[in-house]
Amino acid sequence: MKRKILFVCLGNICRSPAAEGVLKAAAGRKGLSDKIAVDSAGTYGGHAGQLPDSRMRSAAARRGYDLTHRARQITEEDFIDFDMIVVMDDMNYESVSRLAPERRYLDKLYRFAEFCGRHPQWSHVPDPYYEGREGFELVLDLLEDGCEGILEKMADE
Repeated sequence: MKRKILFVCLGNICRSPAAEGVLKAAAGRKGLSDKIAVDSAGTYGGHAGQLPDSRMRSAAARRGYDLTHRARQITEEDFIDFDMIVVMDDMNYESVSRLAPERRYLDKLYRFAEFCGRHPQWSHVPDPYYEGREGFELVLDLLEDGCEGILEKMADE
């Protein structure tokens, strides 16, 4: 049975599609591609249909990730369809938790930073949209760390 994971940020053009690409690549390297299904979404729908931000695509490409996801907004149905919904920051957590069709679905909701082992000083994945190149690199560092943590959690279950 595949484990279905949804990453969520604000616009679904930087952090969450990058997390999707990083987790798919990490799972592929570990031979786990057939064990997971990964998608991403945003709490804001204004970027629907767009590719990830060009700066994020460039930063990801330098690390070997190909980000081809098209932005979409999270829906109530995502709570039913996905096993884990992983948000990038507290604002996303609040927005997504209010969208849950029933309180029992909140058990599927996680903060991405919970899975970061090498970056315990970060309680969230910062939005790099208004940052320079360093912001995108930091986000990718955090995503690589947390995606490894997600795969470790899956292995322990």
